[in-house]
Amino acid sequence: MLREAMQFLLDVVVQSFAAVLLLRFHLQWLRAPMRNPIGEFIMALTDFAVLRSRRFISPLWGLDSASLLLACLVESIYLAATVWLQDFPVLGFALLGVPLWALVSLLKLSIYLLMGALILEAILSWVNQHSPIAPLLAAISRPFITPLRRRIPPLGNIDLTPFVLIIICQLMLILPVAMIDILVRQMLWHERVV
Repeated sequence: MLREAMQFLLDVVVQSFAAVLLLRFHLQWLRAPMRNPIGEFIMALTDFAVLRSRRFISPLWGLDSASLLLACLVESIYLAATVWLQDFPVLGFALLGVPLWALVSLLKLSIYLLMGALILEAILSWVNQHSPIAPLLAAISRPFITPLRRRIPPLGNIDLTPFVLIIICQLMLILPVAMIDILVRQMLWHERVV
């Protein structure tokens, strides 16, 4: 029972914080407007860690590498703690492989964030198109949905490209990302056994 409570806290606090750091990285990469309730919340929640780490981590290629590295670090802590809670011996576990596993996990989180933005954008298009977070959601989905809109015409004034993009994201999660995840886990298991 205590393990389940600890795992729940890890899921809610640690992995959620990694997801918020990752979202901050993506929003700055996509140059999304941050003057909205969600953008201000993300900045307020992560500034304490990101601003301090920027003293030591310089941006690469104009990207917010501090947010991305912090997301990888927090996700690594989450995965290592999860493995520890599942009674894997910590000394035998390949700690050097955990950051690689964290990168795969962040890739999955990135795809889920895109899918969530697409779903929220679709809901807002029915309910309130002029919501303050609509430009933020459009900035997240626009680079991925624009190439599809060039190829897929609307059917009866209904844009099916968000639906097609969600299907593509699901296929990515099922095929290449899941295969990479399995390979990384096998690598970690093999190193642990040897």
